[in-house]
Amino acid sequence: RWQRFVDNDVLWSFIHNPGAMIAATIAVSLIIAAFAAPWIAPYNPFDPAQISLWDGKLPPAWTDGGNPHYLLGTDNQGRDMLSTILYGGRLSIVVGMASVFLGMLLGVSLGVISGYVGGSLDSVIMRIADVQLTIPGILLAILINGIGRAVLPLEMRQDFAIYVVIIAIGLTDWPQFARVARGATLVEAQKEYVQSARVIGLPGWLIMMRHILPNTLRPVLVIATIGLALAVIAEATLSFLGQGIPPTTPSLGTLIRVGNEYLFSGLWWITFFPAITLVILVFSVNLLGDWMRDALNPK
Repeated sequence: RWQRFVDNDVLWSFIHNPGAMIAATIAVSLIIAAFAAPWIAPYNPFDPAQISLWDGKLPPAWTDGGNPHYLLGTDNQGRDMLSTILYGGRLSIVVGMASVFLGMLLGVSLGVISGYVGGSLDSVIMRIADVQLTIPGILLAILINGIGRAVLPLEMRQDFAIYVVIIAIGLTDWPQFARVARGATLVEAQKEYVQSARVIGLPGWLIMMRHILPNTLRPVLVIATIGLALAVIAEATLSFLGQGIPPTTPSLGTLIRVGNEYLFSGLWWITFFPAITLVILVFSVNLLGDWMRDALNPK
């Protein structure tokens, strides 16, 4: 098994692609740093005992007026920017992963059912997907997020804001997964092993789950990797517009929105460092997704 892993074409492609290796190193490092924030962050931005308003709006440590205890400076509330970025990045990544998983679960399920069953069910599912694809994703996410907030009682909106954002982004991403899964299912359903499974009397749900679904996951994984970057951007956009994560639970989008209010006052670091972290994360994940698209292409 180890020799098969070493001789794998995908691993060979990864090792011989410097761009993919650099992108993977950066993306994995940022993700590990974000999830390890409670252990590596200098301060806890959620602990009032570690926050002082007297230290608010301090510039980075290497500039005039900077404090060596705050490497990237502080925000308007006196929170350490480095610590806040680590905690905020973790929240953005969690929201992105959860929303991609939700979209993939819903989209792949509907896509496989649509491609295998066919008929009027296929037409209904694909027409719904086509209609949704004509609506800009961020507008649809804002609509779903607004409906979710309106349905929840006022005292529960703060606690369930993250889940509402995950559902809003996930429900906007499922058509892409559905179309890819449906196309792969249409190809696999015509192959001999599926015909043999039908002949021996296996039920349709078992054929879809055991035989067709595993063979449709390769292109889905590529879409999921690229979709993670888009989901992180969607969360940042919603939070920047004030429709996402509340300011008391900072994400990268929330930090950029708060910093944007002080940008013209010369407090550039409050916006710059969260923004550059978001750009580097999304860019590296996109490069990794481009490599996966080429490496997993059977042609």
